[in-house]
Amino acid sequence: MAIGPKLALRQAQSLLMTPQLRQAILLLQLSNLDACAFIETEVERNPLLEPGDRTDDLPGPADTLQASRASEGGAFSPPWQTHARRPYDGTLSDHQAQMLVCPPPSLADRLAEQVRLSSFDAGDRLIGTHLITLLDHAGRLPATSAATALMLGTPPERVERVRQAMMRFEPTGLFAYDLGECFGAQLRERNRLDPAMAALLKHLDLLARRDMRQLQAICGVDTEDLADMIAELRTLSPYPGRDADHPPAVPIVPDVLMHPAPDGGWVLELNPATTPRVVVNSTLDTRMTLRAGRQDERRFLSERLANATWLVRALQQRADTIIRVATAIMRRQDGFLDRGVGHLRPLVLRDIADDVALHESTVSRVTANKYIATPRGIFELKYFFTTAVPGLSGDSHSAEAIRHRIRALVAAEPGHAILSDDAIVTLLREEGIDIARRTVAKYRDALKIPSSVQRKREKAFRA
Repeated sequence: MAIGPKLALRQAQSLLMTPQLRQAILLLQLSNLDACAFIETEVERNPLLEPGDRTDDLPGPADTLQASRASEGGAFSPPWQTHARRPYDGTLSDHQAQMLVCPPPSLADRLAEQVRLSSFDAGDRLIGTHLITLLDHAGRLPATSAATALMLGTPPERVERVRQAMMRFEPTGLFAYDLGECFGAQLRERNRLDPAMAALLKHLDLLARRDMRQLQAICGVDTEDLADMIAELRTLSPYPGRDADHPPAVPIVPDVLMHPAPDGGWVLELNPATTPRVVVNSTLDTRMTLRAGRQDERRFLSERLANATWLVRALQQRADTIIRVATAIMRRQDGFLDRGVGHLRPLVLRDIADDVALHESTVSRVTANKYIATPRGIFELKYFFTTAVPGLSGDSHSAEAIRHRIRALVAAEPGHAILSDDAIVTLLREEGIDIARRTVAKYRDALKIPSSVQRKREKAFRA
């Protein structure tokens, strides 16, 4: 056989990632608010794009879908209607604009301002400024006053005096060395730091072990008083630095809305307040330039017109795809709408991909960063995808529904019969759920439910 170069014809198919295809993929996985920000940038770059007017795109039914599941009694559920609205005026709310123009000051900035407004002299202000730089994320000081004094070349008593004064800064409890001192500063501000509470703060390790009898003896209080003291500790902030330095919580804005239909079904629509919409500016001047302008002008406008037309179509396709996927998800999880979390069904991406004739990766992008407002609250679309746990009768159960059931069983357990993990396994198997003990323990830990030993101590103390 001769070895050497030769020419051959070969035919093959391949997918090229064009810039427009990349943009389409990006738009699918963006939330409505992020897509609006993307559109604003495109409007600034392309003179042939302009934000759409709300009044020129009134909502209307895009499709009517029949749900195929059989409800209780064998009757079919009412029709599902999907509406797609796509108006966007390119503006931000007053709150969003204020957050962009004037972001809230950081914790360090607020503390530095309190140092400037205090009665400290120049030397004390220098110490206070240095203490601010030493704070960790929880608001504690990792170095003692003696170590700080040695670094600054000043008496430790002066550093301690400044530290004690700054522990009364807002938020109270900063600049403490440990949790007990942090709680003590907050209780002192409330005038609740009595001898019994001070003794409790010195023995928080006993509280962590739930040794209530020894705490009663140390604090010199009865069961009811100790319970009140512990309840008051729960109202305090163990990490004032971390809590205070977080940015203000921004409420979740749903991308998809659900409304009850007059016929008893549900109407799904894109959130009209946040869904991006643009239109192509096809004025007479633009058409004339394309016909009679210079070659470079015609080329520029031709490219911009093609990009603008494609973006409008991409947004239309994005809206339709989101509605299709959201409708398929809620149709599969109609038991959740009727009866709650305990009736979530196992669901994977392949199920929805088969329903809407899309690839699993496309469904994954559509459900990323998207929220839906249901009658039971606002949930991320990915929340409805749960793994399956086999049942004893051959069916399967949603892992989220099982976690919900475990929480309900623990909440209803009597004080004299605390459920162990083995007991929970037995109860779940009586309900037809085949689950291992280690899985119950894993779900219980994820729900932050203490062990049966810890729950027994707490309930015995309350009793």
